[in-house]
Amino acid sequence: MPSARRAGSVYRRCECRGGDGKLLGNACPQLKKRAHGSVGLRQELPPDAEGKRRTFRRTGYGSVAEAQGDLSRLQAILSLPGDDVEEQRRVGDLLADIAARRASIPEISEVQRRLGVGVPLDGKATVGEWLDRWMAGKKTRTTTNAGYRSHIKVHLKPRVGHYRLDRLNVGHVQEMFDAIADESDTVRAENAARREQEQRAKWSRPGRPPAKERDRLAAERAKLAEMKPYRKTNGPATRHAIRRTLRTALNAAIAQQLITFNAAAHVELGSSARPKGLLWTAERVARWRETAVVPSPVMVWSPAQLGAFLDEAEDHRLYAFYHLIAHHGLRRGEGVGADWANVHLDVEPPRIDVLTEIVVDGWTPIETAPKTDSSMSAVMLDRETVAVLQEHRARQAAERAEHLKAGKKWTDTGKVFTTEGGSWLHPDTVSKEFKRIVETAGLPPINLRDLRHGAAALVKAGGGDIDDASKKLRHSTIVLTADTYMSLFQEYEQDLTERAAAAVPRARRGRGSAPAAGSIPRQGPRAASQPRDTE
Repeated sequence: MPSARRAGSVYRRCECRGGDGKLLGNACPQLKKRAHGSVGLRQELPPDAEGKRRTFRRTGYGSVAEAQGDLSRLQAILSLPGDDVEEQRRVGDLLADIAARRASIPEISEVQRRLGVGVPLDGKATVGEWLDRWMAGKKTRTTTNAGYRSHIKVHLKPRVGHYRLDRLNVGHVQEMFDAIADESDTVRAENAARREQEQRAKWSRPGRPPAKERDRLAAERAKLAEMKPYRKTNGPATRHAIRRTLRTALNAAIAQQLITFNAAAHVELGSSARPKGLLWTAERVARWRETAVVPSPVMVWSPAQLGAFLDEAEDHRLYAFYHLIAHHGLRRGEGVGADWANVHLDVEPPRIDVLTEIVVDGWTPIETAPKTDSSMSAVMLDRETVAVLQEHRARQAAERAEHLKAGKKWTDTGKVFTTEGGSWLHPDTVSKEFKRIVETAGLPPINLRDLRHGAAALVKAGGGDIDDASKKLRHSTIVLTADTYMSLFQEYEQDLTERAAAAVPRARRGRGSAPAAGSIPRQGPRAASQPRDTE
């Protein structure tokens, strides 16, 4: 039955009782009086999930007008779902619960709002339920949604998902982030313990260990096998990212008028400064070889170290990819997703138009446009890179010819960098191959993304400044470049200063010798009359 035609009425009911405490009913002498009895209302509700009929009843009104007002509100609420049977049932559940609890009948606009977003109509929606509903309607980039889903699954739902959405407070959120930080401290300590145990279980001297040492190493390796594997920690940057996810979801709930306060916006997390880029100097390399500790999450090779890597990679079929990333700072997805149609090697100046990228959704590679407008721009190429790409194109054509000659299928994707069969390269493939080449070359470790950071360092080495680096890397703001690379530029500045000073030939005295007596002019107005050096 459509909700608009459900039966409802206002009535009077005699509640007079006799001496035995029982209702008098028709025996009440006051029945003939028009205003006698308590005013009540009755409204038929939609059937429950099992199809049983139910009725909303309420008495105790002071006047017929008051009861009629509530009845009109009930009927207006019942008309909200229209002919949607499922939504009618949800409204019926809400009103049946209100009748049982003698709670106030909600405002029509409040019920309508909750119907529209699919949350429980009684206001008991949990944070977890809202996060699921919020994610179901997200229209942002696939990779952005993947990050949201990861935060929700791993951190938000397990830790605060059980709280009612309208009762989530700053204390709940702060407790969650404190627990995440404590867990990271524990994981960090367990990782350090495993690293130390690996050193104890390793024979580092030449030759085979003696029998006594073999027994000790076996015992140490048994201990190592019982330890937890390395696990990833959640640093300040990750915690800030988790908070951004929760804050965005709660802002959406505020926009839907489900809540009025965003608890995530008032949590103290401390600084989330970007990790600073550091140069692999000789001292840092020596320290790393001794302790296996990498000084910073962002490490950059010197030009000589980069040259050693490129020399090692020169015979690899993806050499052109690494050369392009190292010299021109393309992101991994931009390099893998580059199309030959957007590579212009025969124009002046030669360039690559960055218009597509391949990223991973979970593990599945997908093609998308770069995230920001500043990323979608042209990258100018030097002559050496042009030659490298031309050689790569010839090699790819030869691969295609050999494939077809052997009767194998070639997938013509139009991508600059492909598998041996022409299909898309998985982004993780180039990362794994990069790591393998680095280990073979015996170089200090960096991530593939650090090649992009190294491109910024090459700008400085070539005489450019932070603004030039920002343009080279296609950052949306120079602040982003300065936050990451200023310390790296300062290190290069010191190196350039020393080399500039050493470029001046000196024959008068050797390095470290003291100046001759009287050779330093006195300061002051009489400096012009001071004797000159007569040596």
